[in-house]
Amino acid sequence: MSTAPIPGQNTTAPPVSPAILGGEPAFPGKLHVGRPNLGNRDRLQARIDAILDSNWLTNDGPMVRELEQAIAAKTGVKNCVATCNGTMALMLAAHALELSGEVILPSFTFIATAHALRWLGITPVFCDIDPETHNIDPDRIEALITDRTSAIMGVHLWGRPSPTASLDAIAKRHGLKLLYDAAHAFGVSHQGRMIGSFGDAEVFSFHATKYIHSFEGGAVVTTNEALAEKMRLMRNFGFSGVDKVTLLGINAKMPEVCAAMGLTSLESIGAFIGANRRNDEAYREELRDFKGIAYFDYPEGCHPNFQYAICEVDPSLCPLTRDELVTALQAEGVLARRYFYPGCHRMEPYASRATGNPEALPQTDRVGAMVMALPTGCAVTPSDVAKIGTLLRTILAQAPAIRERLAR
Repeated sequence: MSTAPIPGQNTTAPPVSPAILGGEPAFPGKLHVGRPNLGNRDRLQARIDAILDSNWLTNDGPMVRELEQAIAAKTGVKNCVATCNGTMALMLAAHALELSGEVILPSFTFIATAHALRWLGITPVFCDIDPETHNIDPDRIEALITDRTSAIMGVHLWGRPSPTASLDAIAKRHGLKLLYDAAHAFGVSHQGRMIGSFGDAEVFSFHATKYIHSFEGGAVVTTNEALAEKMRLMRNFGFSGVDKVTLLGINAKMPEVCAAMGLTSLESIGAFIGANRRNDEAYREELRDFKGIAYFDYPEGCHPNFQYAICEVDPSLCPLTRDELVTALQAEGVLARRYFYPGCHRMEPYASRATGNPEALPQTDRVGAMVMALPTGCAVTPSDVAKIGTLLRTILAQAPAIRERLAR
């Protein structure tokens, strides 16, 4: 079977058979895109013991309050409201901001961004993205604004900040609220400001796959004290006293044990970002000469968390498509992913509604068919990344045989 090198690429690939063609998997233990970071187990256990000793397990306990203070300090925003998960944090923020009618947001995002709005009876109106940044394209927004539009929701995809200045100008010009899904961007700074300090409010996710997590959890941060107080009431059914309910609320509280994990994660944030950065540098070096595989970059003025290792596979230049590469890598135990394919507008309940309008989102469709997320995090080392680079060379050198195998 041919192992001829691809022109212009590193020629260090050994003459071995990829797993998809019958060889042994390179990583039988499997490398994940987002394997949970655990932090210091002793510190976590000490916090859990303190929770059990206090018998205060939920309902705005001391661990939650400490976590809120730590998040506020990290983001440079005075008000933080911790929640049971990021989706509920989005719903809480949208409801507290009294959003209604339609909200404009990118389709190239996790489905929860749109679902959180739809659960509140709000219609997500999907906007196309800038193919360079993968974020919402501000030049496409104003054509989507109607008399039913109440807000714009930006998404800091991959931790790359949205075009905050442009979105702020559009929102002010049309009297709209501005909310951000910052699930990927905790610990990121943009033009000298921390993510969390933009718009009317920003929402974080602390799901287990995030580099800073609380098992499950989320938070809303805002400079608006009245909004923060409103959300604190809303996350606890609207109670403002033992027997007094003052507004429509829901149960969005974060349990103490989740806050304990969040605090433990935060203590290791430097180590986690350091591991991500080392992997990012290794991927950038490994992939720099690949034809048709471009590694995602960050703009000047952005200090990222390097939480995601993202590349684009150009089918006109690469011997295999993104989907073929993902399948071949997964056979090796490298659990590469298609993020966020095929876009919210092509999923239900949106695809069958006018708001889906797939013809209006050509860049979302194009980028969605090219993006590949590679494993990173503390469970992945630069030597693993080097091995993945060698695997890619081997796989691409045998592209015709792999394509034939997949066609069967």
